[in-house]
Amino acid sequence: MLEFKDVCFNYGNGVPVLEHINIRIGPGEFIGLGGRNGCGKTTVTRLLMGLEKPVSGEILHDGKVINDDDASARSHYIGYVFQRPERQMFRSTVEDEVAYGPQQLGMSRDETAAAVAEALAMTGLSHLAKAYPPNLNRGEKQRVAIASAIAMHTSCIILDEPTSGQDSADKKMLMELLTDLNKKGMTILIISHDMDIFAQYCQRVIVIGNHTKAFDGTPQELFTQREDLYDLGLSRPESVALSMAVPGMKYCRSMKEFTEEMLRRIGGNR
Repeated sequence: MLEFKDVCFNYGNGVPVLEHINIRIGPGEFIGLGGRNGCGKTTVTRLLMGLEKPVSGEILHDGKVINDDDASARSHYIGYVFQRPERQMFRSTVEDEVAYGPQQLGMSRDETAAAVAEALAMTGLSHLAKAYPPNLNRGEKQRVAIASAIAMHTSCIILDEPTSGQDSADKKMLMELLTDLNKKGMTILIISHDMDIFAQYCQRVIVIGNHTKAFDGTPQELFTQREDLYDLGLSRPESVALSMAVPGMKYCRSMKEFTEEMLRRIGGNR
C-alpha cells in the first residue's frame, strides 16, 4: 500500500504545484494518472519515488512514513520507467543492465543470474540479452526498464507516457505485458495522455487538476459521467463516444468491443 496524506509540494518559489493531495494505491491495482500538461502528474510520481520531497503531508508505504527515504531505498519496491528509458541505462548489454538492480540488493551471482533470466523471459527479451541497449528501439528499451524492475522483485511499476512514439504493434505488446504483470499481482501506475489506454486497460483513473486530485474512480465513471473532460485536459475515447451515441448500447472500452457489439446487434436484428 502506497499512500499520500494531505501532501503539498512546490519547487521552492512558493507557487503551489500540488495542494492537499490524498491518494491510496492498493496492491495489484492498474491505475491511469491523467491531467493537463504541467498539472503535476509527473510530480506525483517523483514524490512516490523519492525524487522529490513533500513540503508538507506524509507519504507512506505499508503504513510507514517514508518522506525521508531516498529513491534508492524505494527502488526495492517501486520501479520507474522514464518517458525516455535510455536515460536510465548505462551498461553495455541488456543482461548487464537488468542485473544492476539485483546486484545492488546484494543478491548472489546465481540469484542474480536467475532473476535476470526470469525477467528477460517475462518481457520477451531473452534473445536480446547480449544486445547494446542504445541500439534497441523504443519499445524494447522500455521492456528493458521493466525487466530491470522485475529482476528486483518490485511490487509496483510506474511508467511515464509509455506508449508515446510507438506504433500500434509495440503499444499492444507493451500493454499486454503490463496486463500480464498486473494479473500476477504487480501494481501498475501509468501516466498518459492516451485515453484509449485508460478506457481499455486501467481499473481506476486518477486525474490531477487545479493542483489537487480532481477525479478518482473507474474509467467508465470518468468518461460517461464527467462533463468537464476538456477542462481537465482529457477527451472521451472514440469507442466510448460511439457507444454512448447508440441507444441502449453498453459501455465499450475499445473499438474492438464496439465493433463486436454492433455486429451482435445487427445479427440479432436479422
